[in-house]
Amino acid sequence: MVLKWLAIVMPVNPSKEPTMKTVLITGCSSGYGLATARYFLSKGCQVVATMRTPREDILPRSERLRVLALDVTRPESIAAALEASGPIDVLVNNAGIGLFGAFEATPMATTREVFETNTFGVMAMTQAVIPQFRARRSGVVVNVSSSATLAPMPLVAVYTASKTAVEGFTASLAHELAAFDVRVKLVEPGYGPSTRFSANSGQRIAELLPDAYVPFAQSVFAAYTQSSSVTVESDVAKAVWRAANDLSGQLHFPAGADAVALAQAKQSSTRMCA
Repeated sequence: MVLKWLAIVMPVNPSKEPTMKTVLITGCSSGYGLATARYFLSKGCQVVATMRTPREDILPRSERLRVLALDVTRPESIAAALEASGPIDVLVNNAGIGLFGAFEATPMATTREVFETNTFGVMAMTQAVIPQFRARRSGVVVNVSSSATLAPMPLVAVYTASKTAVEGFTASLAHELAAFDVRVKLVEPGYGPSTRFSANSGQRIAELLPDAYVPFAQSVFAAYTQSSSVTVESDVAKAVWRAANDLSGQLHFPAGADAVALAQAKQSSTRMCA
């Protein structure tokens, strides 16, 4: 009965063509956000690239590009950025904070900081654009989550919790907005060692890793560095593009070879248990 009800509230309208005129992307100062902004520009879109401290020199010069200041944790910053951008067709919630460390040693203030950006920032941005999407009966929200939600990983409990909340939020919202022809998608990147995202999270680990955890942490990091299957920035940019253009009703878009492998393993496990 539940599955039948979900099928009713999430209709796929094949006649509703993707609208890719203007995309607003958060967290474009580096990594996945920067790569996504560049990729959408290469596809001919109008791109609003946002970041806390605007930098135009990191993006190609284009009449189709606007770089705006945006802090997703501040309501006034969100309102100002959306007013400056004007109507948009796609919102990509990419801004995020990485965090490695033992949960035992993680102050609650740090936990709240991660959730403010990774979870509440996504919710605030989405809530701010829904009225224009609903009124036009078109629009796409793409939330960038993490492959950490696909399989348990050690030393990222707080980060995983913040991204798992985004997964649940997105899945529910996809049903809620389907009645207005507004599509909501999830992109799940794998481990990206080349991004500043990973570097920034690594800077905190010294204070969040008590001596008792060091031997275990060393084995965890060795496994990360020895893996030949990782995610690069272009993997995520292409996955975001696919998600923004998808009309099939697909919700999850793993990005990167490692994320795809985890998603396939999770799917196989679910089938075996069914």
